[in-house]
Amino acid sequence: MYLGIDFGTSGARAAVIDDENRILAAAEYAFPSGQGVSEPLSALWQRALFSLLGQISPEIRLSLQRILINGTSATVLLCDSQGEPVTEPLLYNDNRAIAVIESLKEIAPANHSVISATSSLAKLLWWQKNLNHLDFSNLYFLHQADWLSFLLHGQLGISDYHNTLKLGADPETLCYPQWLLEGLNQIFADVPPNLPKILQSGCPIGAVTAEIAEKFNLSKNCLVCAGTTDSIAAFLASGANQPGQAVTSLGSTLVLKLLSYTRVDDARYGIYSHRLGNLWLTGGASNTGGAVLRQFFTDEQLTELSDRINPQQVSPLDYYPLITPGERFPINDPHLLPRLDPRPDRSQEFLHGLLEAMAKIEAKGYGLLQQFGASSLTQVYTAGGGAKNPVWTKIRQRYLQVPVMISPHTEAAYGSAMLAKSDSPNF
Repeated sequence: MYLGIDFGTSGARAAVIDDENRILAAAEYAFPSGQGVSEPLSALWQRALFSLLGQISPEIRLSLQRILINGTSATVLLCDSQGEPVTEPLLYNDNRAIAVIESLKEIAPANHSVISATSSLAKLLWWQKNLNHLDFSNLYFLHQADWLSFLLHGQLGISDYHNTLKLGADPETLCYPQWLLEGLNQIFADVPPNLPKILQSGCPIGAVTAEIAEKFNLSKNCLVCAGTTDSIAAFLASGANQPGQAVTSLGSTLVLKLLSYTRVDDARYGIYSHRLGNLWLTGGASNTGGAVLRQFFTDEQLTELSDRINPQQVSPLDYYPLITPGERFPINDPHLLPRLDPRPDRSQEFLHGLLEAMAKIEAKGYGLLQQFGASSLTQVYTAGGGAKNPVWTKIRQRYLQVPVMISPHTEAAYGSAMLAKSDSPNF
């Protein structure tokens, strides 16, 4: 049996599958929201991880052979040599590092995917500039999935070629390029923090610790595998496996992944490519998405109002739906302002405008990927909460002009379990 764990924006989920890819168990943990939440994020993540493990029956836990965790891309933290966080994590969409973007441009190649206010490397440079009281030489720079996996296997400083992409790692060689190492030595007065070792996603790291095995009734031979990002796990869950097939994750944000023979990277537009076996998963992540919708509507309202919308009718409203200023893809502009006016009196017209605007952003994103050399789009699977909205699907298909369907499996936890079972994607 194989356990996949997904850490998303609003909560964490788990799925256990068998050798025939059947789901044997599932669990979830919702993160608290609203004011008054003072618990450190890392403590919340640990509590969520242990809660998910505890929700699975002891019999199934004892039969687990492998565990793999995915996390949100470019969500990072600094830890000491014992793995204790010394900073509050910076989340995937935190763009405060816009303040160090010029320093980043000085060390990174032109148009590299790390040249973004939200990249892992940008956040590391921001910490160097703003936390100069720390002795970075004794610290470890980790991604969310790295740290959570460490809690299970106990080996500090190990990551994967998906999470480290936005740190500047080369996914083809599984090494950090010379420009990055020289640049960090130049920027950090003494020695930069320890960067994680890079493994292929799905590669076994080691067995769970004796403490974890005893605490959760796990086999001492249960292996923890190198993780991945939440959007790649969602792609793997979909079953897409041919160049030209794509997955759009309609969660809190809008993430596009197109399987391609060709690698495409261009930081000017927030485009980057992950290695996936012998192919490339090219795409980008927009800050628009379900989080914007939840600012204005409940789930019940979304369902009710969507039913009143004619998906074949074009909305006259010209929106760019964002919660706060800043966009990553297909426009890479940390200062881009939300455009949500005018707001009609009728709520369904407002929702129609939002859904149509997000569909336009999605279509523009796939258009850019193909414009820069990715394989031609042939089919789009949909994952995430937005996959349940048939009206939105019809609006999107009108813009994409290819078949749009719901992924057979939409949970990223399922994709992580699939990756744990297979060692690596078989493309």
